[in-house]
Amino acid sequence: MNKLFTSRLYLVVSEEACRGRDIVNVTEQALKGGVDLVQLREKQLNDDEFVKTTLRLKEILDRYNVPLIVNDNLQVAISSKVHGIHVGNNDISPSRIKSLWPQCNMLGYSIEYLEQLNNSEIEYADYLGISPVFSTPSKIDTVTEWGLEGIRTIRNLTNKPLVAIGRMNESNAYDVIKAGADCLAIVSAICGADDPAKAAEVIRNQIEKAL
Repeated sequence: MNKLFTSRLYLVVSEEACRGRDIVNVTEQALKGGVDLVQLREKQLNDDEFVKTTLRLKEILDRYNVPLIVNDNLQVAISSKVHGIHVGNNDISPSRIKSLWPQCNMLGYSIEYLEQLNNSEIEYADYLGISPVFSTPSKIDTVTEWGLEGIRTIRNLTNKPLVAIGRMNESNAYDVIKAGADCLAIVSAICGADDPAKAAEVIRNQIEKAL
């Protein structure tokens, strides 16, 4: 795996996903369970609210020495001085991000169809998000449901670190890693769990078994 990317359990968190609980508390519990990278994805907040939430999260993550990535908002990422950003195929391009934000430490790029692997934008990404591995109600604008075979196919076509997202949970974590993913990105299976620390620990154990 890319020496710049060593994470195995990646939390994608939002106020909505936390089901009314405090986002910082839920995230801290997930960290205690083994999460080692966090992305804040907020589609409903204005930039000022997004920055406030980002800075609250960054404070706790810095304490645990865990990087924070912002989803698809370059201005929030820059002003909050987070570790990096994640973008999709219809967002600002990776090359543009690198041009506008040379200090970006980690840039994730979602792969929604195979032809993207031939796109020069791939070269600017530090990891590729395989989205979604399994379709999920929270993301309705997807192009491809990759499945395990899709992960195997992409693994054979690139050396980039692969982050699998889309209905990841304890029941499929082992198989997804075995298929070639380097890391799992989790939303509801941790954010929505009654005990986020325990949920993260169980998934992390499945990942470690598969490695």
